[in-house]
Amino acid sequence: MTSAGQSLRTTVLASASSTSISPKASGGAVGRVISRPLFWVVALAILFVLPLGRTFFRRLPPAPPVLSTLPAFSMTDQTGQPFGTRDLAGKVWVADFIFTACPTACPTLTQRMAEIEGRARQLGPEFRLVSFTVDPERDTPEALAAYAARYKADPHKWSFLTGPLKTVEAAVIDGFKIGVDRHKTAEDFWDIVHGEHLVLVDRHLHIRGYFEASNEGVDHLLAALGRVANEAEGDEPRPAAAGPRP
Repeated sequence: MTSAGQSLRTTVLASASSTSISPKASGGAVGRVISRPLFWVVALAILFVLPLGRTFFRRLPPAPPVLSTLPAFSMTDQTGQPFGTRDLAGKVWVADFIFTACPTACPTLTQRMAEIEGRARQLGPEFRLVSFTVDPERDTPEALAAYAARYKADPHKWSFLTGPLKTVEAAVIDGFKIGVDRHKTAEDFWDIVHGEHLVLVDRHLHIRGYFEASNEGVDHLLAALGRVANEAEGDEPRPAAAGPRP
């Protein structure tokens, strides 16, 4: 190659070298920011640390108050076995009050209890459902077993209780403060009117709330149930002086 050709080639290469684009310059200001380690530290903090912080500092709902304490009771469940407060010791449970011949409120109450059973299944064996009949003279264990089967109630998780009328009334009326009115009609049929609340009870037989059998009521009950189920020993509030009727 001639000297002139070499000179031309050198000039072209020099020109190409002088006009090549620096990788750092290609991204501009954004590229310079992204290339800094501090950027990724801040980005990771925004993505992960802040959401965790919001969860950590979120205020828990207040613990439901202790309204009253249930007296001890012993009845008979749908399997014909004795069942009472001894079997419920150390468990959180929800109670309702029904009778198998009830055509109106009781099916709704039982459906709500079935819903609670499904939604609270993660609590495991430390949680129970208990349904008290307010018509024990007709609701034998066999009648309660047939009623429970219609709602696919698991007898290991959900007990239906009956017993002598005085025993039932002592628990339902005196203990739970649930009203029950029984009178015979002209056709010699017992007409029974009773309270329709769902009742939350803690591990120490303290009543912690009365809830309506509505969508909103069940949601509120489950929120209170979660709070009570996670209480450590000694965390529960002191009992109130007198428990109000629902």
